[in-house]
Amino acid sequence: MNKETATSTARWAVAALGLLGATACSPAGKTEAGQAGSSLPQLGKASLQAVLAALTTEEKVKLVVGMGFYPSGFPAGMLPPGDPGDREVPEKVPGAAGRTHAIARLGIPSLTLSDGPAGVRIDPKRSADTTKTYYATAFPVATLLASSWDTTLVRQVGVAFGSEVRDFGIDVLLAPGMNIHRNPLGGRNFEYYSEDPLIAGSMAAALVGGVQSNGVGTSIKHFAVNNQEFNRMQLNSHVSERALREIYLKGFKIAVQRAQPWTVMSSYNKVNGTYTSESPELLTELLRKEWGFRGLVMTDWYGGHDAVAQLKAGNDLLEPGTHAQTEAILAGLKSGQLTAAQLDTNAIRVLRLVLKSPTFKGVKYTSQPALKADAAVARRAAADGMVLLRNEGAALPLPAGRKVALFGNTSYNLIAGGTGSGNVNRAYTISIAQGLGSAGYAVNTPLSQAYGSYLKAEKAKLPPTKNPFAPAPVIAEMAPPAALVRQLAHASDVAVLTLGRSAGEGGDRQVANDFTLTTAEQALLKQVAAAFHGAGKRVVVVLNVGGVTEVASWRAQADAILLAWQPGQEGGYAVADVLSGKINPSGKLATTFPMSYADIPYGADFPGKLLAGGAKPANALMGQPSENTYSEGIYVGYRYYNTFKKQPAYAFGYGLSYTTFGYGALRLSAASFSGSLTASLTVTNTGKVAGKEVVQLYLSAPAGPLDKPASELKAFAKTKLLPPGQSQTLTFTLKPADLASFNTASSAWVADAGTYSVQAGASSLNIKQRATFQLPAALMVEKSRPLLAPPAPVNELKVAKR
Repeated sequence: MNKETATSTARWAVAALGLLGATACSPAGKTEAGQAGSSLPQLGKASLQAVLAALTTEEKVKLVVGMGFYPSGFPAGMLPPGDPGDREVPEKVPGAAGRTHAIARLGIPSLTLSDGPAGVRIDPKRSADTTKTYYATAFPVATLLASSWDTTLVRQVGVAFGSEVRDFGIDVLLAPGMNIHRNPLGGRNFEYYSEDPLIAGSMAAALVGGVQSNGVGTSIKHFAVNNQEFNRMQLNSHVSERALREIYLKGFKIAVQRAQPWTVMSSYNKVNGTYTSESPELLTELLRKEWGFRGLVMTDWYGGHDAVAQLKAGNDLLEPGTHAQTEAILAGLKSGQLTAAQLDTNAIRVLRLVLKSPTFKGVKYTSQPALKADAAVARRAAADGMVLLRNEGAALPLPAGRKVALFGNTSYNLIAGGTGSGNVNRAYTISIAQGLGSAGYAVNTPLSQAYGSYLKAEKAKLPPTKNPFAPAPVIAEMAPPAALVRQLAHASDVAVLTLGRSAGEGGDRQVANDFTLTTAEQALLKQVAAAFHGAGKRVVVVLNVGGVTEVASWRAQADAILLAWQPGQEGGYAVADVLSGKINPSGKLATTFPMSYADIPYGADFPGKLLAGGAKPANALMGQPSENTYSEGIYVGYRYYNTFKKQPAYAFGYGLSYTTFGYGALRLSAASFSGSLTASLTVTNTGKVAGKEVVQLYLSAPAGPLDKPASELKAFAKTKLLPPGQSQTLTFTLKPADLASFNTASSAWVADAGTYSVQAGASSLNIKQRATFQLPAALMVEKSRPLLAPPAPVNELKVAKR
């Protein structure tokens, strides 16, 4: 390893002086008897400056370097060591991802940080406690929540989620993840919301607001441009400043300014040559000065290279903390590379976080969250975020009491969520078979038993898992005998076939057998469709996936397709709720489904390439030096498909319902824009059952000096549950920022003069109503300065000039 990771006996002795700070500290700044003199300032009683002045240099370093990470199940030597003695300090919450150091003599307690974009990730069992379990609720993944287009619902999920964070004694939840779905193969797309920054930022702000209403913190992540897992710790992404600001940073800005998360987590990768965790332009100039962020910035686990550069950039907390970082900071102070004033700034931010924390405030925790109530929230959210992609001949909803032939491994072994830090240790997972059975459907018993035996036998063949963060192994689809399928087609009323996909931290998906169906899946679908259609019966496909898959080549074989995503532990019930019509599907795609992978702009270049001459690291965790280029620029997702007229399989914003909706005229408050403008329209349920509709407001800008997408989402709203014949009027407000694009040459957000088209639609392509307004003169909305510029211009995709 490099010189930074080398140990030094002398430094170990110096660093050990700070071990007093690793001892336990009781809440509300009260120290254990005999540990503090009455003359010492105590956090919360004395001023922050007085507490800071009382800290030794070694104690300040302790505050900004975490206590290490010692998860069970990791191969020995895979993770860098923390400081001596930290491993021996008992964890308050076993299985949590990280901790900060306590400084007991000054009344500073240790904080606990936990993973969990879809639920609190901690150990479900504790060796010293055999009397109970510590399960958490597995909520639907972020991509499903975004598909609800319902920020009120997502806030409710956040409230329930945050109550479990609080009840387990955790201070900061390391979530939500909100990177952009740049490419369907991104390994952690399930943790993220959308290809659109307005959706990503709005959903994240709603979740943050809900979680933090419980008096606990969040950490929005991964800031920024962590859109792939490929060599993520040494990947350098070349991105234009305009693409950064309009696509990859905008969601973070929305979340910061609407919800003020307690913390932000910097990402692993480099942007234009600099690690994000070491970039003062990103973490200080943009995040704090330009956006007004008031909280703390922490690194991703083992992220970055230079601890001194990280602190100087504004990364206040290095997690999970290593001994090498402690040594490097002490050496930097001695050499003058790091000033005492900078360390004080970082330490003060840690102290401010501690002051807000439930641990410091002495909040009582039970380790017994309201799992039953939270499961109900998870079920409702799962159903509201599922997307009905296809429903030929009103194949759905399924009438009660139907006989169902249930095919597919994941019909019986539901994939509730992704792997890695996004996994949740939960008490149970409701399968689709269980959900349909509870809803009164007669699921064919012999077929169920066959799948049960097959899955049990195949699981027994799997090798032991060496790394708990590794992707889940895939069991090949069972191939039922053709005679059995024909028999089931005559004995059953309908076939339901579930296709599943899992992904997770540390690796990206593949095109073959992941984005596309496997040979076994294709054969099973073809066999089932032929038999059931031959018998005059319907075929319903359920997609239990974390990300976008190819559907165009096989969808005609299905009468209905329900995109159930990864719906959390109550997923089987939620699927049954939608298939039965108990819940009318109202989800809409927050990410585009392309016709084929070849249609994705620069898809062949994803996720990047290894740099020539890069040495293979001794530790596989660190990866190898790599790079990628965001050549599509601002043309991500629907911005690309709509502008370049590339027909998708299912458009951004698309989703069917069991009812129909009529859109009234789109009315603007003025014909000319001056400061702001409102757009309103009335939506009416014109069908026969109650339902909700998502109305999407897009804006098309006039031609100008800057390349512009054909349209961009500027606002959205979901109606209440409308009975047949009932209407609701929705009103949207457009601000100057909604008209503006980032002009790199002038470092400003500008709106061109001319005619703007406002479009209200049921998807980005299904536009129902239009109206126009004028901007009389060009408008400079916000002035900035050059930040995060690439060393050389990025050769970006542009619209051909006519």
